Amino acid sequence: MAKYGKLAQEKVGEAMREMKAGTLKSGRGGKKVTSRTQAVAIGLSEARERGGKVPER
Repeated sequence: MAKYGKLAQEKVGEAMREMKAGTLKSGRGGKKVTSRTQAVAIGLSEARERGGKVPER
């Protein structure tokens, strides 16, 4: 069985595109995200919020 659902895949892809474009911001401070790992974490977090199939932290 897959660990991650389709929504998680879409959100991570969206976050990666934003990071490459330089428009992905993190948290309340709004600093620019440059780390690939952080972009993935943001995508998974957004998918979790929307009720996607993502394992617990």
